[in-house]
Amino acid sequence: MVPEPDVPWITLVHNDPVNLMSYVTYVFQTYFGYSKDKATKLMMDVHQKGRAVVSSGSREEMERDVQAMHGYGLWATLQQDRK
Repeated sequence: MVPEPDVPWITLVHNDPVNLMSYVTYVFQTYFGYSKDKATKLMMDVHQKGRAVVSSGSREEMERDVQAMHGYGLWATLQQDRK
C-alpha cells in the first residue's frame, strides 16, 4: 500500500452576520499581508459564496491562521485540501 502524498491544509473563512465587509478586508490585509485588491476579492467570496480559502500550507500553519482569524472575531475552520 502506497501512502498518500502530503496533502496540504487550507484555512477557510466563513460568512457571518456580524462583521462588516470592510473589517474582513482589513483583517486579510493586516494578518496575511494581502493587497487591497486580493483582500477585497477574498472578502467578496466570503460574502457571496459563504466562504473563501484564505491560506494553505501545513496543518500547523493553518491551525495558527485559524486561531488568528478567531482572534479577529472571524469564523474560520481548517481542512485538508482535497481538490
